Amino acid sequence: MKLDETSDRSTDTNAGEAGGASTRSAPAAPPPAPAAPAGASRARKRGFLVLGAAVLLGGAAFGAYELMQPPSESTDDAYVAGDVVAITAREAATVIALHADNTEAVKRGQPLIELDPAAADATMASAEAELARAVRNVRSDFSKVDEYGAEIVRAEAELARARADLGRRQSAAREGAVSGEEVAHAADEVRTAAATLALARSRRAQAQASVQGTKVETNPDVLAAIAAVRRAAIVQGHMRLTAPVDGVVAQRTVQLGQQVQPGTPLMAVVPLDRLWVDANFRETQLADLRVGQPATIESDVYGGKVKFRGHVLGLGAGSGNAFALLPPQNASGNWIKIVQRLPVRIALDSGELRQNPLRVGLSVTVKVDTRDHSGAPIARAAAAQPFAVQASQTGGPEVEARINKIIAENRGKAAR
Repeated sequence: MKLDETSDRSTDTNAGEAGGASTRSAPAAPPPAPAAPAGASRARKRGFLVLGAAVLLGGAAFGAYELMQPPSESTDDAYVAGDVVAITAREAATVIALHADNTEAVKRGQPLIELDPAAADATMASAEAELARAVRNVRSDFSKVDEYGAEIVRAEAELARARADLGRRQSAAREGAVSGEEVAHAADEVRTAAATLALARSRRAQAQASVQGTKVETNPDVLAAIAAVRRAAIVQGHMRLTAPVDGVVAQRTVQLGQQVQPGTPLMAVVPLDRLWVDANFRETQLADLRVGQPATIESDVYGGKVKFRGHVLGLGAGSGNAFALLPPQNASGNWIKIVQRLPVRIALDSGELRQNPLRVGLSVTVKVDTRDHSGAPIARAAAAQPFAVQASQTGGPEVEARINKIIAENRGKAAR
């Protein structure tokens, strides 16, 4: 009996383990999901239809907007450009003062650099001394004319006396009162007096050659000395370099105490109210571009919130490759067609530039309205008044007054 119960328990235990193993190897399947209601499917389809309709309407609106827009050409290969007025040394001198530095705004005529004027002042003093000497020499030449005139009068008197003496001795010789030797001496005196008169007349002619037809102020020697004074005044003016235009200082390379030579670049002044844009359009965009067409410019500095208005000033005479240092040689080797770009200059409004300043080299986006085809397709006429800086002055009224004073002090009372 015990053996039977034990065997029955072991049989039940083995059966239970076998049942557990079968249960672990085959887990029960999850319950089926409930079926979706029909209303949710219809709502999803309606949403897709609405989205598709919105996309179609948006595309149609965008197409209509593009069709209604005027014809135009645009490019983002455009950059701000401007004049860079170089400030260079004209004389060899030492820098003793700097009145402006990079990023500083200057006005036309404002001092920028001062050079040591010692050598220029010495040159001016020498030129003034030469002017005084020239006036005195001319004064002496006028006096020589009068002197030689007096000698002519005296020589004429001597000749007349010698001729009279010769006539008396010849009459007395016919009567036998004087010898022939005295007559010969009298004839020699006549010839001597005539030669003295000719010499006096020659000297007066020589003196008149240097002063005839002039006065002290217009004598060539005096004019040359005056020119030397003015030249010295120009050199003195070069010792003080001023701003030729209104603008901002850039590229300052000069330092205090530096010894500069003529032509040495010292700094530059950029007039920021005279900027323009060089827009590089593809050659496939040039057919409708004309001078004078309006343009809209957007700068990366201000973004889309600031738009500059401008107009086409002119189209370049050639592409960038044509004027490159090493132009392409398309006739040699394999050739691949590359679309070229042509620089187009766009003028900017100076008032807008004052409100929203730009800088040279900034990148911009240009859009040109090409509806108007009345302008020239290539270039514009040259400006009647070009952009220029003030030329060197000869010293002004102060130097002219100094010249007149030197002449008056050295000409004398009796000078012409």
